[in-house]
Amino acid sequence: MVTTTDRNAGGKAAGRVVVIGGGLSGLAVASRLQQAADAARRPTEVVVLEAKDRVGGLIATERRDGFTLERGPDSFITNKPWALDLCRRLDLEGQLIEAEASHRRSFVVRKGKLLAAPEGFVLMAPHRISPVLASPILSPWGKLRLLMEALIPRRESDAEESLAAFARRRLGREAFDRLVQPLVGGSYTGDPNNLSLRATLPQFLEMEREHGGLIRAAWRRRKEADARIETESSGARYGMFVSLADGMGELPRALAAGLRPGTVRLNAPVRRLSRAAHGSGWVVEPLNGPPIEADAVVATTEAHATARMIDGCDPSLALQLRAIPYASSIIVNVAYRRERVKHPLDGFGFVVPSIEGRRIFAASFLNVKFPRRAPEKTALIRAFVGGGSQPELFDLDDDEVRRVVAAELGELIGASGPPIFMEIARHPRSMPQYVLGHLEAVETIRRKAAMHPGLFLAGVAYDGVGIPDCIRAAESTADAVLARLADPGSIAAA
Repeated sequence: MVTTTDRNAGGKAAGRVVVIGGGLSGLAVASRLQQAADAARRPTEVVVLEAKDRVGGLIATERRDGFTLERGPDSFITNKPWALDLCRRLDLEGQLIEAEASHRRSFVVRKGKLLAAPEGFVLMAPHRISPVLASPILSPWGKLRLLMEALIPRRESDAEESLAAFARRRLGREAFDRLVQPLVGGSYTGDPNNLSLRATLPQFLEMEREHGGLIRAAWRRRKEADARIETESSGARYGMFVSLADGMGELPRALAAGLRPGTVRLNAPVRRLSRAAHGSGWVVEPLNGPPIEADAVVATTEAHATARMIDGCDPSLALQLRAIPYASSIIVNVAYRRERVKHPLDGFGFVVPSIEGRRIFAASFLNVKFPRRAPEKTALIRAFVGGGSQPELFDLDDDEVRRVVAAELGELIGASGPPIFMEIARHPRSMPQYVLGHLEAVETIRRKAAMHPGLFLAGVAYDGVGIPDCIRAAESTADAVLARLADPGSIAAA
């Protein structure tokens, strides 16, 4: 254990950084710090404190009887480069696998039946019109109203708008209820009526501003993408979603394995952060163990957990951190004998509109999306319960969760009889909700944090919930930490 008394044992380091949290953000910060310090030949000591008995945070892969179970994210998107770049640096590129090409579609529930989502409809933008017109998901009036989007003038006001208000204004209520709400709700585990468009999906706001509407912008971007594909001729390309052959848990495992021995300390929850009595450093007080002095601290935990640690040092900052709302969700991995499921499972999964009144909001067919995740003649399904739209369901006990999931899958995909197993993963207050005013709140938090030199904040609470965004923010934070160590007079904070 590194304590206040052995700071200079073995020679003085250029600086000590304590990273709180051993999830993807914390590990990415630590990896970047170590690599950059080594490249610059500046001996920087990094300590990662993780409260649980494993690294990875929400990312966790387990194996059971030939099944590969993902208790958190099962893949990441490739149109943002940061996760792919990290996999290459960790020599994981050979393990990357694409989602199965033959079944690249998803379903939307309408009146209890699974209907294929219109091809080319991406969250809110219809890149192709004919599939929308042919889809039974929308009524004739709903299709006509969606087509009228091309005639809706751009909004001139700069006032912040919710994701739901934007979608209803441009596409109509039915398209929002039947397509946008379930697709967005499944991605953000939240209620689009509360989510800020500017904080969650700003690209759609830019589509309206630059092109006057979503349909026109989607057509323009599709033409540009087609032209770009025709001119590109080299380099590895991947589909929209990729995973790792042995599961997403390999990513944090590889990050941790690349750190120096002893860097990561498990079962090490932090009780409190405080300013050092002398100098400009920090004191990190683990719940179990002596305090640790640090030149810089990077808190990557949930905002409410960070608030608890910083409360004694800056109650105002802690109050701002606690104001970031979080949603809780349950992921249930369910395995069936294939003959017990009537649906052909010829897609990646389905989403459920809130107006359907069901008790799961999505499900994925994991061994269809990524083959070899389950033995032959079986089906591995992940069902999602709770989230921002149905928070009360998180309070169900495990037996009731099993009954709910079995009943819903029975009605929706014809699953019958007892499953091979049901494995429940609970994620309490784990998904930050980027509600209206989120960007301003984060700006205030960063401004207050900047008043404490050497304190840095990173993680999904601030700059994006996806794996690529998480990595980008973590590496940017690490760069700011290195700048701080190189120039202790700097007050930059991330």
